[in-house]
Amino acid sequence: MHPDLHSHTHFSDGRLSPQALVARALERRVTHLAITDHDTVAGLAEAQAAAAGTALTVINGIEFSTCWKNKEIHIVGLWVDPANPALRGLIAEQAERREQRAAEIARRLEKAHIPDALNGARRFAGDGTLTRAHFAQYILSQGKATTMQGVFKKYMTRGNPGYVPPPWPEMAVAIQAVSAAGGVAVLAHPGRYQLSGKWLRQLVADFAQEGGGAIEVAQCQQPQNERRLMAELAAENGLAGSQGSDFHYPSPYAELGRNLYLPAGCRAVWEREPT
Repeated sequence: MHPDLHSHTHFSDGRLSPQALVARALERRVTHLAITDHDTVAGLAEAQAAAAGTALTVINGIEFSTCWKNKEIHIVGLWVDPANPALRGLIAEQAERREQRAAEIARRLEKAHIPDALNGARRFAGDGTLTRAHFAQYILSQGKATTMQGVFKKYMTRGNPGYVPPPWPEMAVAIQAVSAAGGVAVLAHPGRYQLSGKWLRQLVADFAQEGGGAIEVAQCQQPQNERRLMAELAAENGLAGSQGSDFHYPSPYAELGRNLYLPAGCRAVWEREPT
């Protein structure tokens, strides 16, 4: 098996259609691909249809934005039932939160002499979930920076004109919704939250206590020894290990299936895949 359990389509902040993402996964010889768009399951049916009759298994997934101790934390749900009422309810709540946050981001950007940001971001989002990345794309198109990273650094991070604190629910809310939908809750990219060792351990412990099932141990790119540390934290808390590229679009930094493997002895989340 060669699973990649974290990827995005243009239904959130990815740039490929579900069909194009499936085609790329097949090219990359990925065997199991989880579509985990932000706060939406809109692309799952198209991905499942595109993968029918191929060697690729598409896993129904989602990625929820949540808060833990005032820190934004992402929870991936794997093997979820997209029609589950609890899951659909949280998706609807998240959509409302995103709309309110987007309006406030646009208001603040207007004060920073970037007009019409909400409409501009919507054009980049299309039919997908509106995210900060779409605001960044609009700002980039206005010539206010030369890279997406530059946009975020100048406008979208704490203390800058377009920053609005995350309005997300507590981590436990997403874990409960994923569980209600028959899925496995996965703590996404725990090494990216810029936590000290003490707070990282507390995060993983709290995640496990709330009913989480796995943490992302392996990513395309991560600091030396991080993969082993994440495997150790998973084992200490009775959690399985997951792996995912967090693919959004082809780039030198994140590619489907690249450098994804679990350290020896790490229990894989797919070994207890629901039937």
